[in-house]
Amino acid sequence: MDSFLRRIPKAELHLHLEGTLEPDAMFELARRNGVALRFASVEDVRRAYRFSNLRSFLDIYYEGARLLCDERDFFELTAAYLERAASDGVRHAEVFFDPQTHTARGIPFGTVVRGIHSALARSEEKHGISSRLILCFLRHLSAEAAAATLEEALPFKDWICGVGLDSSEVGNPPSKFEEVFARAAAAGLLAVAHAGEEGPPEYIREALEKLKVLRIDHGVRCAEDSGLVEELVARRVPLTVCPLSNVRLGVFPSLARHNLKSLLERGLCVTINSDDPAYFGGYVAENYRAAQEALNLSREQIVQLAKNSFEASFLSPEEKRRWVDEVDAFATLSS
Repeated sequence: MDSFLRRIPKAELHLHLEGTLEPDAMFELARRNGVALRFASVEDVRRAYRFSNLRSFLDIYYEGARLLCDERDFFELTAAYLERAASDGVRHAEVFFDPQTHTARGIPFGTVVRGIHSALARSEEKHGISSRLILCFLRHLSAEAAAATLEEALPFKDWICGVGLDSSEVGNPPSKFEEVFARAAAAGLLAVAHAGEEGPPEYIREALEKLKVLRIDHGVRCAEDSGLVEELVARRVPLTVCPLSNVRLGVFPSLARHNLKSLLERGLCVTINSDDPAYFGGYVAENYRAAQEALNLSREQIVQLAKNSFEASFLSPEEKRRWVDEVDAFATLSS
């Protein structure tokens, strides 16, 4: 089963590049860029990864992100993730980046996106992984700040397929960003948003109705509203669920109590992803393995999750069909 879970073709649709910064890479970047770290060792960093909620995670997440300073840093960060993704059976990746985290420190937007784009472009040739890049607005900042970031992004529109919404959810409803998402849509950018992780089911409704998103990142609290679940099923709105992340941040008390399996059985287009794997204990194959083991997912359910990941992607209909056929062929050969 472990080999099956790792090798089955899959897409990853909820991955924050800044959240792939491993502790050993932190120390290398700190040395190279002359930035002081408050940790004495890699072990000290790992001991700090005991989060009680989203805010406690974000504090250390932003501390790590400040080590990224030049184009080489962003290239190496992205390339390292793609190496791991390839070994985990990822064939298509739609990745987030948080430009405001960097531009607020004086790092030019172009420096960030050029480094990331270079690594993504190389990956298709080196690993056979296609990709899309999604710019996330930080929801704890103002809508005006998001609008300014969108203006900085437009010259690089050919490299960015969509916009998203992340950071502190509670108290920052999707409706706060309705205008900037409308401007992004007018510029031809697709939309996703984090909703229903720590925030209430109503945030999911707002993201769908006001931001016109095509999929919901996390979305696990939809189960608290049966009418919303029915709507998500009827509209086939994907949820990009991150099992290990949800447990580490206290959304669920344990993986055995996670609602991934019940959502799948209710007919939702659920996918498995790794979120911020350097901080939450596992990349995408480890999320598949841990969820399968804790929830006793069947082989057929794993195949469905992998097929859902391509269905939920921003690939063309033809590419989606090809990858769904690849998943079916892999499952048949592995039986």
